[in-house]
Amino acid sequence: MTQSLTAGVSLKPQHYADALACRAEGLWFEAHPENYMAAGGPRLAWLDAIARDRPISLHGVGLSLAADEAPDEDHLAALKRLVDRYRPALVSEHLAWSMRRGVYAPDLLPFPRTLRALSRIADNVDRMQEVLGRRVLIENPSLYLPLGGHDLGEVEFLAELSRRTGCGLLVDVNNVFVSAHNLGYSAEAYLDALPAAAIGEIHLAGHAPDARADLLIDTHGAPVAEAVWSLYARLVERIGPRPTLIERDDDIPAFDMLMAERERAHGLLLREPVDA
Repeated sequence: MTQSLTAGVSLKPQHYADALACRAEGLWFEAHPENYMAAGGPRLAWLDAIARDRPISLHGVGLSLAADEAPDEDHLAALKRLVDRYRPALVSEHLAWSMRRGVYAPDLLPFPRTLRALSRIADNVDRMQEVLGRRVLIENPSLYLPLGGHDLGEVEFLAELSRRTGCGLLVDVNNVFVSAHNLGYSAEAYLDALPAAAIGEIHLAGHAPDARADLLIDTHGAPVAEAVWSLYARLVERIGPRPTLIERDDDIPAFDMLMAERERAHGLLLREPVDA
């Protein structure tokens, strides 16, 4: 695994002191770079301190790689400064769009997986990798409603994007579970079809039903569900260990609760199961 990374957790301000003090084997931390794109201040000082002791990853949420335009150059430049400063073990972004003509939407939006979109997104990923001077990982989305106009299935699209650009894949197992439930396909078949060599990282997160209980929503605000743990174990058994993140962005629990989930993933990666 990358730099002996096993399982990591999302880095949150309320956990900075605990993160600095923790000495768990193989632990790493993920930060959203958009929260650190500043010239100075306490956030950068905290990240400096943590990065001196632990590997970090930068997981972008705002580059809008699936938009019908090139990535914002100012955003790319700010990300480049962070990459140069921290030399993160992993850098990733989403297969989604959130910006058009300078207007941002507060979401990661889907798109028709056409051959034209594939060509455009490949150009955008190439541009991102060129500016950063390194390989990046692209994350599969959460989907909620059928969207027409696809030329390619999602796994086929991701595999071809990786082949064309050399990018890796960040497989969010919860996203697969949520999308499979909402759109009515097999999460197991999806994971089984992913190209193992391209997978550079795995995410685990929680979800919740919507108000009518018709859809599952990727909330990042709950513990990882048992069904997602089962899918994760199946994936790791097939492809071998990969750096794995316990992702939590809402209803943030105490650090030790996150670490308990982290220890479960760590044990699975080392083939040393722990009590759930």
